[in-house]
Amino acid sequence: MLRNPVSRTVVVSAALVAALAVSGCAGNKKKPTIQYEERPVELLYATGADRLDRREWDDAVNYFREVERQHPYSEWSRRSILMTAYAHYQGNDYAEAIGDAERFISLYPGNPSTVYAYYLKAICYFEQIVDVERDQAYTEQALASLREVVQRYPNTEYALDARLKIDMVNDQLAGKEMTIGRHYLRNGNALAAIGRFRTVVDRYQTTTHTPEALYRLVESYLTVGLIDEATKNGAVLGYNYTNDIWYRDAYRLLNDRGLRPAIEPRTPGAKRSYLERLTGAGKNRTLPPPVEQSEAAAKTPAGEAAATPAVKAQPKAKKSFLKRLWPL
Repeated sequence: MLRNPVSRTVVVSAALVAALAVSGCAGNKKKPTIQYEERPVELLYATGADRLDRREWDDAVNYFREVERQHPYSEWSRRSILMTAYAHYQGNDYAEAIGDAERFISLYPGNPSTVYAYYLKAICYFEQIVDVERDQAYTEQALASLREVVQRYPNTEYALDARLKIDMVNDQLAGKEMTIGRHYLRNGNALAAIGRFRTVVDRYQTTTHTPEALYRLVESYLTVGLIDEATKNGAVLGYNYTNDIWYRDAYRLLNDRGLRPAIEPRTPGAKRSYLERLTGAGKNRTLPPPVEQSEAAAKTPAGEAAATPAVKAQPKAKKSFLKRLWPL
């Protein structure tokens, strides 16, 4: 009896479709996810915390998300959102970390741990600050977010760290103004340069750039012939920074014009910026998430207390400008 050619064609076509489907799946590699299997919430959370301690960021995210999926109405689910943000942050996935933090803030605005969501969001922007020669969008976002932490939670350890970083961000923004001002001055546009240096003195007067800004004002005002303004700024520089090398240069500049200042400069020490005086670096300075009582009481599968993910060993190499400023 003859075989049916149609049925054979159908079989061959089905096999071809199946082969293409398998090859297509092989070409689209995705991050491994946890196969769904209902497990106790404490076990899932403790495993995620363990992966976090091992610096296995993607695995930690998967386990914390599984807590949310399997136990959405538990307190562990709420806690897992914050820990997912922390794991994303540690893995340098700042966009995801910011999204997680904002989700926590919108869902639990009055929770005691919400302060950490605001803090972590600010840190994510802070670590993306780049060289003063480039756009400072992240710097502005970092400043706004850090100020929000201080304003909302002024008496917390997070506000204390935020204040320190605000000083650093202001130093960065002042540095940007100085860079533009020097460019104008080199190109003969002294009036535009004066505007930039004036901004540093008026808005960022507590930063390390203020002595140079005052000196540049002396230099710029002399260039355009505003002698009284040059003398006044030289006097301010001498009164506040007598032993700074920028005052020594300003003193010499004014003295050469017959405008000898009343205060003579002292022997200056080596210049050292505010950022150089800071100790510590990168993620090692970032505070960990707060510990809750329920978490502290949790047990691991082996019956031992589940350790809260501590601020671990050294993070993986980063490419940001800040990492180059404070090498580990």
